[in-house]
Amino acid sequence: MLQLAVFVSGRGSNLRSIHMAIKERRLTAEIVAVVTNLDSAPARSFAEGEGIPCLSVEGKFPDEQARVMLDFLEAQSADFIALAGYVKLIPAEVVAAFPQRMVNIHPALLPAFGGKGMYGRRVHEAVLASGVQVSGATVHLVDEEYDRGPIVMQRSVIVHSDDTVDSLAERVLDVEHTIYPEALQLFAERRVEVIDNRIFIRN
Repeated sequence: MLQLAVFVSGRGSNLRSIHMAIKERRLTAEIVAVVTNLDSAPARSFAEGEGIPCLSVEGKFPDEQARVMLDFLEAQSADFIALAGYVKLIPAEVVAAFPQRMVNIHPALLPAFGGKGMYGRRVHEAVLASGVQVSGATVHLVDEEYDRGPIVMQRSVIVHSDDTVDSLAERVLDVEHTIYPEALQLFAERRVEVIDNRIFIRN
């Protein structure tokens, strides 16, 4: 069973979908901690309402963030991290402490439309401006750079000619809510193997 810490910056819709997957026994995990970079994040209110220990690092310098995060994660016995709309770069010390045990979900098909500053509406705006006909969501392992780690799972959606940012974002979010618990369950079942920076899923 994964002892899961979820990092969030906003509403926390993926936090809620993970929580629901656990309740419905589709995901063998327990959310033992929530970390946010914003005191006012709605996701924090949800987590506190569910009795999940929360940490906010708002206003802390990066080196202090790393120390506080690691102390908190250790205190809560977290052994895996899921980034769920966390828009800040994770301190390198935290990444190093969770090798191949930290994943992120991105609202596009990486390696396209990723990197620093590419989150939320900005991603969908770039997708529509590019004229591509397919977008989707990607779950990937986290390293020291934005959106660069090995890809665990992807699922696509068609980009319609009349799509707006909001309509595309809604369909991609539905996909995120489906594949994130599925990807996490692969880790819970110890089926994920990384070889030469590529992901292989064991049967």
